[in-house]
Amino acid sequence: MSKGSPGPTPGFLVWRLANKWRVAVDRAVAPLGLTHAQYSLVASLHGMRRTGERPSQRQLADHTGMEALYVSKLARSLESAGLIERTRDPRDPRAVRLALTEQGAAVARQAVDVVQDLLQQLLEPLGGLDAARTRAFTEELTTLLDVPLVPTAPRPGGTTLPTAAEPTTDPHTQGETP
Repeated sequence: MSKGSPGPTPGFLVWRLANKWRVAVDRAVAPLGLTHAQYSLVASLHGMRRTGERPSQRQLADHTGMEALYVSKLARSLESAGLIERTRDPRDPRAVRLALTEQGAAVARQAVDVVQDLLQQLLEPLGGLDAARTRAFTEELTTLLDVPLVPTAPRPGGTTLPTAAEPTTDPHTQGETP
């Protein structure tokens, strides 16, 4: 960023925070044999298991925000490691249901504890996990995550054209994200 710029854009800050968090979680769960992406799956399965759910790969993809093919790849590697079971859904032969094994549940509990400690460190400047600022921050993040984003096609001159699925908007508004 140059000295003359007004400061980082919100998109840049979100990108930086997401990368900081991903790297920190990767390092924190590596001793348990997990990556951040694998942690996202086992932690989600752990939470769903506590409520009696046994999600399909598609449901887990929707829950985590990951692509279904990526969840399938991660699930196969976690199955090979003995942490999850993949079984065909008897009601829908195309669907695969996922569940933690006993070993997977034990690893998930440890990983959740490690990441909760890390989350407390991250949120300390806002007052910690239970602080009003953290609740407000969480609400703002949820609002942003609920906004559908439609890619735009670049055009000469640095402006963008809406894609076929995107409604026409004010041509003077352009995002600046990395």
